[in-house]
Amino acid sequence: MVDLNKLRDKAKEVLIRDDVRRLIGWKRGTYGFESAPVVLKDASEVDILIWDATCVQNLASLLTLEEKPPVPRGQEPDTRKVAVMVKGCDSRAIIQQLIEKAYERDDVIVIGLPCRGVVDRRKARELFGDLAVPAEAKIDAEKVTIDIGGDFKTVERKDVVMDKCLRCRYPNPLVSDTMMDSEIEKFADDDFADVEEFEKKSPDDKWKHFDEQFDKCIRCYSCRNVCPMCYCVECLVTKLRPQWTRRSTDISENTAYHIQRAWHLAGRCIECMECQRVCPVDIPLMTLNRKMTHDVKEMFEYEPGVDPEAPPLLASYKPNDPEDYIM
Repeated sequence: MVDLNKLRDKAKEVLIRDDVRRLIGWKRGTYGFESAPVVLKDASEVDILIWDATCVQNLASLLTLEEKPPVPRGQEPDTRKVAVMVKGCDSRAIIQQLIEKAYERDDVIVIGLPCRGVVDRRKARELFGDLAVPAEAKIDAEKVTIDIGGDFKTVERKDVVMDKCLRCRYPNPLVSDTMMDSEIEKFADDDFADVEEFEKKSPDDKWKHFDEQFDKCIRCYSCRNVCPMCYCVECLVTKLRPQWTRRSTDISENTAYHIQRAWHLAGRCIECMECQRVCPVDIPLMTLNRKMTHDVKEMFEYEPGVDPEAPPLLASYKPNDPEDYIM
C-alpha cells in the first residue's frame, strides 16, 4: 500500500526542482465517491495530495491541455517538465500519447501508483445513496472499505469498483520514473465476454440498442473533453468549414458523432472508461469502444498504450494483415 507521507515527500522533491513547473495529482473532493484533480505549482501545497480508491480520474488527460505556442506577445513558453501521478490505465494513455508524439518523454515526470481498482460512483450511489460529504476508500484483493464521515462500510470489491477494474490486466503503471510502492500481481484477464455477448444480438437488436442510447445524447461533448486521446487542436466533429456533423441533437447527428469518435479511437482507446464515467445521461459508450478494441486486437494483434516502441496502429503494416475488405 502506498505510504501517503512518502508520496507527498516525493511530490515536494519534484516540485522544488528548477526544471519542473507543476505537478498533477488528486485531492479530496468536496462530496461523493470521487476525488478531484489538482494542479500544484509550489512544494508547500503537497499536503493536500491523496491516493486511494476514489482517485478515479485519468490525469493523463490534463497533460495535453498544457499551454502551447503561441503565447502572449513578449512572453516565452514555459518548457519545464510537468509531473503527473498515474495508475496503470492512466500510464497506457501516456504511452499512447508518446507514441503519437503529443509530447516528448523528457517533458514529463511520471509518478507510478500500483492500483487494485477505483470506485464506480454509480455503483456506490446505489449501495449507499447520495453523499453530502466526501468519502474515502481502501481496497484489497476482495473487499472495499468506504469511510463516509467516520461510518465505515465494507463491501465486495466486485460490487463497487468500475467494470474496467474487474478486467484490468495492467494494475501497475507501464511507464514511470518513480514507483511509490512495490508492484502487485495481475489479478484479472480480459476475455471480451461483454463484446462477444453483444455480438450475439441480431442486427435489429443492435441497432435498437444504439438507437435508444444515442437518442439520449445531449451533445455536451464531455466524453470527448475528458478523453486522454482526444487532444486535437481542432476537433473534426465541431468544425464548421467543412461541417462534417451538424450540432443538432437528433438521432441521426448523434449517431454520426459517436461513430466518428469511435473510429477515431480505433487502435487508440486505452479503455480508461473516462468517457462513460462522465456521461451525464449514462450512455454505455464502452460498448462501442470495446467492440473496436476487440476487433483491432483480434485482426491486427495490436493493443494500444502498452509498448512505447510500437508504432501507431495506422502507421504499422504486416504482410499477413487481413485484407477481406478489398474487393
